[in-house]
Amino acid sequence: GVDTVGVLTQYQPLRLNTHIGIGIPWDLDRNVGGVTVLPPYEKSTNSEWYTGTANAIYQNLEFMESYNPDYVLILSGDHIYKMDYEEMLDFHKENNADVTIAAMPVPIEEANRFGIVITDKANRITEFEEKPEQPRSNLASMGIYIFSWPVLRDALIQKRDEPGCDFGKHVIPYCFEQEQRLFAYEFNGYWKDVGTLGSYWEANMELIDIVPEFNLYEEYWKIYTNNGSLPPQYIAEDAVVEKSIVSNGVEIYGEV
Repeated sequence: GVDTVGVLTQYQPLRLNTHIGIGIPWDLDRNVGGVTVLPPYEKSTNSEWYTGTANAIYQNLEFMESYNPDYVLILSGDHIYKMDYEEMLDFHKENNADVTIAAMPVPIEEANRFGIVITDKANRITEFEEKPEQPRSNLASMGIYIFSWPVLRDALIQKRDEPGCDFGKHVIPYCFEQEQRLFAYEFNGYWKDVGTLGSYWEANMELIDIVPEFNLYEEYWKIYTNNGSLPPQYIAEDAVVEKSIVSNGVEIYGEV
């Protein structure tokens, strides 16, 4: 049900822009809404790269204002998971929340790498700590946020001059100061941050398990993509392929 999408691109975006195109494979080629690629651009007042997560959103305030949405869903581009955002939005509405943060339990010894939330019995967030040295909870923010639009707009404008303006460091603490209603939506499925080459490689290797933890093959939850028109793969007569995912356009003569 998400039909208006902005994709914020910065470094070497050509491949990504080509992949997204006008959004046809995802049914996002629409006259109103659809998908819009949002790179940094030169403005009459000042021009800068995106310097932080919230700064990137702030620089596209005009894009959001043109739709005047009720809610804004903010996602990172380097995470792998499947989540029904409609359920998270229902949770946000039921709790009359101003901000909902998706969170999941992590091993306590790794908790200092994340923004950590502390909640009461109703899942309302009572404290938020960005990468604490001594975490008091293992419920980690996934960097997935739903904001009620007026709350997001106000926070971005108030915090716009913070250097490297960031959600975890600036926007979420500001919302606390304003006594907004913040809730944690707990997620317990597969989730992986692939912001490093090592974690990206690990995520690929996990896909070749006999029953992968992250299942690409569910009938009821298909993953759609822009499929390049490549020739079929060629596997030579004496080639050996085991426990691999082989894509189109590949020629194999040896052992994989």
